[in-house]
Amino acid sequence: MFSFRFRAPALAAVLSASAFASCPACAHITLDNPQASAGSYYKAVFKVPHGCKGSATLKIRVRIPEGVIAVKPQPKAGWKIDLVEGAYPKAYALHGAQVGSGVREVSWTGKLPDAYFDEFVFQAYLTSDLQAGQIVYFPVVQECEKGTERWIDLKQPSEKPAPHLTLQPKS
Repeated sequence: MFSFRFRAPALAAVLSASAFASCPACAHITLDNPQASAGSYYKAVFKVPHGCKGSATLKIRVRIPEGVIAVKPQPKAGWKIDLVEGAYPKAYALHGAQVGSGVREVSWTGKLPDAYFDEFVFQAYLTSDLQAGQIVYFPVVQECEKGTERWIDLKQPSEKPAPHLTLQPKS
């Protein structure tokens, strides 16, 4: 007969393994807060849990979807930020002005060893053109020393899902 002392660690191991198996997105790049309201500012925090095939992450590129404007990335020590700017398909209202262009892609270039995780952050405005219940996808490309991961699938569930948020009614 096993004592409780030996069963508890075994039980913990089984529970941990089953929790990991039931959380397929745990190894993917995800948003820390997957909910927001249209017509408000949103702090997008992209969680990067690992590199590619055991190698370091060298670059993270995030495509900004339609209806997401006024993007301002957070500086990150040791990382270079690049912005790709361009015209929006239409002008959006922001603080009484019409905004017709802005950031379409944000990238951070640096080095994140596979043994560590990190977060990449920007602030943006979610326009009123977006609707409650809508899913907003942020396709991400993760470039590493050994390969590239494309977290760009808009279908859920997926092996390579794009990070996304679900819009809630404005409170």
